[in-house]
Amino acid sequence: MYKSYYPKAAEIDREWVLVDAKGHNLGRLATQIASILLGKHKPTFTPGVEMGDFVVVINAAEITVTGTKLDEKMYHHHSGYPGGLKSITLRDQLKKHPDRVISSAVWGMLPHNKMGKHLLKKLKIYGGAEHPHGTQNLKQVI
Repeated sequence: MYKSYYPKAAEIDREWVLVDAKGHNLGRLATQIASILLGKHKPTFTPGVEMGDFVVVINAAEITVTGTKLDEKMYHHHSGYPGGLKSITLRDQLKKHPDRVISSAVWGMLPHNKMGKHLLKKLKIYGGAEHPHGTQNLKQVI
């Protein structure tokens, strides 16, 4: 009889991963980050279990996109009041808040439930090359 392996909390080994976003494509980078957050790169991956690592993204302001997405892709949010829809282009969003661009792309590739929200908290994004996680043992992947 084969039994399924279900890892316990003490058996999960979490690492810190450094990702340099400079010159990378937004969608391809987001899929790789989502895979690391979910833990799909580990041999002990189990669906429904938070096996992933912490991810630190630097140079988020220097990502690339193909075609005319810089001016045509829009980000929308609503205040909840009538007439409260705000829209901003990708180019303006990269200038003001480059972290929101990558976090929204990664959020679209994670499960939309409590586990996905918890995984998104393990993602740390910085627009420049400096980050405050120097004390962690960062392993550069991308």
